[in-house]
Amino acid sequence: MRRRLLFRFLPALGLALAGLPALAQAPGGPPPKVTTAKPVVREIVETDMYTGRFDPVEIVDVRARVTGYLEKVNFQDGASVKKGDLLFVIDRRPYKAALDQAQAALVSAKARLNFSQTDLDRAQTLSKSGNISEQVTDQRRQASQTAQADVDSADAQLRQAQLNYDFTEVKAPISGRISRRLVTEGNIVITDQTLLTTIVSLDPIYFGFTVDERSFLKYQGTLGIGMGQTQRGKGVPILIALTGDEKPTRKGVLDFVDNRVDNATGTVLLRATVENPDGFIKPGLFGVVSLPATKPFQGVLLPDDAIASNQDKRIVYLVAEDGTVSAREVKLGPKVDGYRVISGGLKGDENVVVNGLSRVRPGAKVTAESTTLPPSKS
Repeated sequence: MRRRLLFRFLPALGLALAGLPALAQAPGGPPPKVTTAKPVVREIVETDMYTGRFDPVEIVDVRARVTGYLEKVNFQDGASVKKGDLLFVIDRRPYKAALDQAQAALVSAKARLNFSQTDLDRAQTLSKSGNISEQVTDQRRQASQTAQADVDSADAQLRQAQLNYDFTEVKAPISGRISRRLVTEGNIVITDQTLLTTIVSLDPIYFGFTVDERSFLKYQGTLGIGMGQTQRGKGVPILIALTGDEKPTRKGVLDFVDNRVDNATGTVLLRATVENPDGFIKPGLFGVVSLPATKPFQGVLLPDDAIASNQDKRIVYLVAEDGTVSAREVKLGPKVDGYRVISGGLKGDENVVVNGLSRVRPGAKVTAESTTLPPSKS
């Protein structure tokens, strides 16, 4: 019976021993070798990452402003256009005829005005000598005033006819990238209803994203965003990474903060202006913005390989001058330039084990080989 219990106990003992950490050194052997280094201490700025979307600064739906048959399309689909470029031509003949008619009507009205003015001048002269009654003079004055009103009306009709004639040439209202043509030649287009194409501006371009209420209050305190009026191009510098980019490279300026917190989501809309001279960024693309979350401060940095876990705690191993190892609990911050920010637990002058963590044990001695960490790991 005892032998049977012993056989059951030995495998369990072996499993328990297998779960224990390896000894720092074999009995009687030399201390294990590890690599130590002092943390990188330099001025840093912690950053937060948010996903957002690019939007055009200007977008225009190009519509017909007069009714008629589309006569000509004067652009290539997807081309870059400048403000004032001719895009479409609507059949101009009916509007040219209306313009000529309005011009003729104005000439006729001016002729009647000249005649009535001359007739009034003659009546006023005769009235002074008593050769014409006041009633006739008043009638001729009324006729002159009516003729003047007819001239004003004809002039307004001429301006309207000229405007309609000009609207038969549809020109680009902004500079940017044009979409495809939505109507081809020969189709009839209707005033303010028929959508012909769209144009979006590409340089600069907006990047919008939302932040939660707690983060917004933090940024408002540290960066001063949302505290006053901002102008486009003047604000907090940010970096944006497109999908597939290893790190943020596109520069922008955070220059707009919405004036309220969204009641449904509890978030605030922020927007940056991003230079896009090559037109590589298109509206609708997603990106990840790197937003500075703090003011510059002296940070303590270590590689993630130098940080160990002990249940829910994070620890690093320090080596004293006599080679004795001790554990130190630390608080971790975000990553900056490939290093992990140590927000608590280290001053920056300690010798930290950066290589060989599996060979150390608190209280044991090691043979330390010192090295220097580069300022940036990325």
